[in-house]
Amino acid sequence: MSLQGKRVAIMLDQQYQELEVWYPLYRLIEAGAQVSCVASDANTAYASKLGYPCVSDLSAGDISGSDFDAVIVPGGWCPDFMRRDESMVNFIQQCVDADIVLAAICHGPWMLCSTGALQGKRATSFMAIRHDVTNAGAAWVDEECVVDGKLITARKPDDLPAFMKAIITALS
Repeated sequence: MSLQGKRVAIMLDQQYQELEVWYPLYRLIEAGAQVSCVASDANTAYASKLGYPCVSDLSAGDISGSDFDAVIVPGGWCPDFMRRDESMVNFIQQCVDADIVLAAICHGPWMLCSTGALQGKRATSFMAIRHDVTNAGAAWVDEECVVDGKLITARKPDDLPAFMKAIITALS
């Protein structure tokens, strides 16, 4: 499937889970999408949990959620750092308001808990944050990938094939 002309934002901050950034990034580029790494600061290297750097393309404060067709929030510890920055939270809220594809894996739904995106939805996450997801209004389920409208969630790196298949299908 070609994603030519589709724009996807991958959220980025320190302590990200390597596979949950790089697998979607390269898979979407392969499919023809224009992918941008979005962080609080543009052109900044953010270290993963294992120290592997990823350089941000865009600053969340300089763009709008409506500029994109989808946003992906990876896990690791980065969502905890992301939600401390108001420009990152505002960007995610803009994505929710723009009604684009919202995809979050592992601890990624922590960012969605800062918005109303999970209210009344079915979702999954890494099991350690299931109570956060539930308290944000979602019906939490233990499934590899859950699609509820334009909300796509997955539990862990092992779920990346199903997660990416669902994202690509939603964008096609």
